[in-house]
Amino acid sequence: MIGLELCPFTRSVYVSDRIRYRVSDAQSVDALLIDLKDELRALQAADPQIVETTLLIHPRVLANFEAYNQFLDQAEAAVGQLELEGELQIASFHPHYQFADTNVDDIENYTNRSPYPMLHLLRAASIERAVATLADPAAIYERNIETMRRLGHEGWRRLWRKA
Repeated sequence: MIGLELCPFTRSVYVSDRIRYRVSDAQSVDALLIDLKDELRALQAADPQIVETTLLIHPRVLANFEAYNQFLDQAEAAVGQLELEGELQIASFHPHYQFADTNVDDIENYTNRSPYPMLHLLRAASIERAVATLADPAAIYERNIETMRRLGHEGWRRLWRKA
């Protein structure tokens, strides 16, 4: 994400060590929902100068992408149940991430692929501030696709071998 500049907002929070990493031990969707709600509350309560965003990594549940994708509705519902809509939002990453209308191995899917299933909890205000600094925020997605296409599958594999 950072090295390829797929997300222009990531570098500053990473460099300033304001990302909270939470690895969930959940082995069921119900347990993961509990962890998600706990992390949403924790992020809301945290000082943004200390914790700007949270990665909730859940390696033991939702390894199947279809099940994970269906879970995202429950995750969004949790934001609403906690009355955090407009304050916090969730971005999704998965080892088998696939955008609609793409083939499984299309390189653009790799922009949202991660070693383990995870939910990225974000502050809406942070995103709004970052987007306000960009001339064309919608171009991020298109630029990411072009970056990934230039890199290609072999370039992607080389990056992981270096890591």
